[in-house]
Formats: sequence, C-alpha cells, structure tokens
Amino acid sequence: MNCYVMTLFPEMVEQGMRTSILGKAMEKGLLTLEAVNIRDYTKDRHKKTDDYPYGGGAGMLMQAQPVFDCYRAISEKIEKDGAAGIAGNRKPAESLVHASESGLPASNTRVIYLTPQGRLFSQKMAKELSKEENLIFLCGHYEGIDERVLEEIVTDYVSVGDYVLTGGELPAMVMVDAVARLIPGVLHNETSADCETFHNDLLEYPQYSRPEEWHGKRVPEVLLSGDHRKIAAWRLGQSERRTAANRPDLYDRYCRKQHYIRVLTEKGKAHHIDMTESLRRGRGEIVEASEAGILIKDEEAKVYMLAAFDADQAEEVVGWVPGDGSGWQFSVHQESLLAPLGQRFPVSVRLPVYHVVYTERTAVSVPKHLSFRKLGEDYLEEVMSRYHMATDKGYLEERLRGGHIYGAFADDRLTGFAGTHQEGSIGMLEVYGEYRRQGIGRALESFMINLHLSMGYMPYGAVAEGNQASLGLQGSLRMCMSKGLLYWVW
Repeated sequence: MNCYVMTLFPEMVEQGMRTSILGKAMEKGLLTLEAVNIRDYTKDRHKKTDDYPYGGGAGMLMQAQPVFDCYRAISEKIEKDGAAGIAGNRKPAESLVHASESGLPASNTRVIYLTPQGRLFSQKMAKELSKEENLIFLCGHYEGIDERVLEEIVTDYVSVGDYVLTGGELPAMVMVDAVARLIPGVLHNETSADCETFHNDLLEYPQYSRPEEWHGKRVPEVLLSGDHRKIAAWRLGQSERRTAANRPDLYDRYCRKQHYIRVLTEKGKAHHIDMTESLRRGRGEIVEASEAGILIKDEEAKVYMLAAFDADQAEEVVGWVPGDGSGWQFSVHQESLLAPLGQRFPVSVRLPVYHVVYTERTAVSVPKHLSFRKLGEDYLEEVMSRYHMATDKGYLEERLRGGHIYGAFADDRLTGFAGTHQEGSIGMLEVYGEYRRQGIGRALESFMINLHLSMGYMPYGAVAEGNQASLGLQGSLRMCMSKGLLYWVW
C-alpha cells in the first residue's frame, strides 16, 4: 500500500510514522508513506497557502490552488508508477515534482479529507481502506480549505471523533496506523488483527504477563491452567462483561448476532454454517431478520446470504435484498428462494453444493514429509494455469496478495495448493497431476483445517453436487455434511 499525506507540516508526519511496526513495514516494502508539502505547490513568492475568507469571519482559509496542484502531482505520480509496475513491489519513487498544466489525470485513488464534519472512522472503515493500493490524506489547517477544491478532489470526508484539533496531521496518522496494521505481513502475529478490541462487536478481554503476582494481584488461575478451551471461554466471558459495562451499544448488537446464530444452528448447523461463521468472525452484518428468515451481507466478499424458515416466506426474504444486489453473489439456503430471486436480479448461474463442516476441536494429523507455506503473487500464473476452476485472475491475485493460499512442498517442490475463499470457506484445493493419489489433497485440507482451528474458526467448505471424490475426502477427515443442498447463485 502507498499512502500520501498532503500537509503543511511534513516533518510531523514523517517523524511520527517511521518508527516501530510501521517503520519495519516500510523497510520490508509492505507500505510506503510520503508526506507531501502543500507549500511546494503555491504560486505565492512568500510560500503563502492561506487567505481571508470571502464574507468575512475569523481566521484564514487554505486556498484551492496549492491544494489542487499538490493533489495533481500525486495523482500523476500514481498514474506513472502504476504504468511502470505493480505497486507494493517497488521501492518509494523519487521526490514529487510540480505537475504540468495539462489537466488532471484520471485516477480511482481514494482522497480522504480529515474533518469533524466527516463520517466517523471505525475499524470497519479501516478494513475497507486496507484493500486499497493508494490512499491520499488531505490535512486541513486554520478555518479549513476552500470548498471548491474539496468538491473537485475529495472522495471521503472522515472524522476521528467529535472534537476539534489544530490540523489534520494527527487524524491522518491515526488512520494510516489503523489501516496499515491490517495489511498482510505488517503484524508479527497474523491472527492478532482479527482477535482484538472491536472484533465481532466485543471489547478485548484483560491481558496479563509476568510476574504471576504483582502488587498483591495474581494472574487469574485459568490462564495458568494450560487448558485452551477453558482459557477461550474465560476470555469470551470477560469480553462480554466488559462490553456490556462499557459499550452497551456494541453489546446489544453482539447479543442480536448471537440470537440468530443459535436460530440458524437449530435449523441446521452444517446447512447454515457459512451464515453463522460469517457472524462469528465479524464479517457478516444482519441486514434484516425475523421469524420469516434472515439476510446477511458480507460487504468485503460481495455476498448476500439468504435463509427462509418457511417456503411461504421466501418472497418476503428476497424482498429484503437491497436494489444494489446486482453484481453480487448469493448464498441461497432454500430452493424456494430461487424463483423470487431470479425475478428480482439478472442471475444466470446456479451451483448446487453441500456444506461440509469440521465440528471437532482437535487438530488433524498432517504428514511430516510435507511442508506448507504461503504462496505469494509470484505464483499467480502457476496457480491460474493449474487451478481447474480458475476463471477470475483478479480474484486469485487478491487471495495470493492477502496470504490466503498455501502450497504443499515435497523436497522443495510445489505439489498442490489450497486456500480460504473470501467469504471464509476452505477451498481452491488442487493437487498437481504427477502427485495425485499420494495423500497430498488430504494433507492440504488437514493443514487448512488446523489453520482455521488455530484462529478460533469452525472449518467448513462447499462441495459441488455430484463430486463424489471430494465428498469421500471430506468423510475421511470426519467432516459433517449438510443434509440438503444450498445454492451459489450469480
């Protein structure tokens, strides 16, 4: 990811961000940060960037021209770098130069203006922005910035809280920190970004380190027990109590999710596993729910998950899907939903599948002669050519970039791969022809099951109707199969 901060005080940003974890991320090439001085683009010989506001009033206002030209220079640089190679695999480019007068280059880059008038920044927004390749942050000062340039260049108005600061630099630094730590590889512990404050609408549980006793206070005995199941239960209970006491708004939302997780589980644990896991993992949002059924939205994966608890209620449930459903995929859990869905949206593909779920909490044994490691973007062409269901190169590239596909290696030779789909299921299993019938497929899926267990997930996947070989593999791994079919529709 490449972050650009348009500011009057570049030293403040540079000195504040090039240390600790983010500094190491920059050294590894996972993140670039460039603080761009707006003063370098003013046409005033005294380097002024502000003037009195029309209509009078207290204070000064940042002028449109230097802000616009600063943005234009950054945008041209992004366009140039994009044409030269894949961003993120390059070192930071040379310093910016003045933009030409030939007009504004086309760019889909998000330009974020830090202002108390903006949408409130949240962990959800941080996760959304972490998928971007380039971000530009605009820091205001004085009484703000000329409205005309904001209308011209800004895509997002964002606030970090209901208070006023002297400038946008601190909010920009907060956002860069929150966003960058979600980039794969930035944090040392890959699961820590998913298991902390605000995850799944719960505040983080209390944490303890050495010594066991300090100022007469002992570490809770359960944390010394070595019983991971009891520890997980204790931590969940502590998170629930802390959230109920400190953030009742989050706790109410959490309780609503837990209620519908129980409802869906009672109506078919394996059948609705994608819906319950989406809610448990903090990915899915309940769009609508009642005695008629439930509609869950996974914004990141662009998937709507629908369940109708009675065939007569299918049309009502489909009616909950917003009008923007075109272009999304649908996970449809009852056949009665297919007809009304097809009447509302131009869907053309219907893939019937069974869900398979690993319900045990013990790890699966994995052959020791194989090693497993993430495949990076340098494996894109190989994965694309080998994967029997490869149709979307961009999707596979995103999965590889995010570190979601793992390869099985024997004597340092890649024998096959498997990964996690965007909505959370295990899949993309492929064993190279010369290595088939050697247990590689079972080993890969075993590794993925153990990986999901280590993250606190319930491992699950989907098997197309009629794929007896895959169903046999799932059975050998003690995966439970849904009693009925569900349908992937797009």
